[in-house]
Amino acid sequence: MIQIYHNSRCSKSRQCLSLIENSGKKFEIIKYLENPQTIAELTVLISKLGIEPIDLVRKKEKLWIENYKNKAITPKELIEIMTENPILIERPIVINGNKAVIARPIENATGII
Repeated sequence: MIQIYHNSRCSKSRQCLSLIENSGKKFEIIKYLENPQTIAELTVLISKLGIEPIDLVRKKEKLWIENYKNKAITPKELIEIMTENPILIERPIVINGNKAVIARPIENATGII
C-alpha cells in the first residue's frame, strides 16, 4: 500500500496527494505533524529514502534556522530533533513497500506510485 507523509497546509503535499488519489491505488495518509514518528520509524524511513538525516531536514524552516543551523549535530541527534519537531521533516514523502521518495518535485513520486 502506498503511504504519504502529508501536511494539508502544504501545496506540494496536496498536489502529491491528488496524484496518488488519481492513481486509483490504495493509500494511507500519515499526518506526521499530528502523530510524530518514533526514532525507529524515522530511521527506517531515512533508510528507505537512501539519504542522510540532514537531507530530510527543511533547512528554510524558522525553527531550524533559529535553533540548529550551523551547529555540529550528529545524524542520531538529527533524527531525535526531527521526532521532537516534525515540522522540520521535508514533505511530501511517498512510500511504496521498501521504496520511498521525497516528492519535491512532485514528479519524483510517479516512479513509485
